[in-house]
Amino acid sequence: MAHFTVRFLKNVISDQGKSREVCQRTVDVDAHDATEAASLAQRQFCELREIADWSLHADRIDVQPADFPS
Repeated sequence: MAHFTVRFLKNVISDQGKSREVCQRTVDVDAHDATEAASLAQRQFCELREIADWSLHADRIDVQPADFPS
């Protein structure tokens, strides 16, 4: 199993009217692949926020492998 860092990102508009992406939460998971990592992280995100759908608080998910080569 590999280790992944999953970030939940939201696009917001600043006071100056500029769009920027803000990280709503980072979740670390162990999974077989990036698809499984996203699914596990979505479940954790929903449990932590006590919501049914992660997309209520984020626009997209970024999954990155977190394993370091030896």
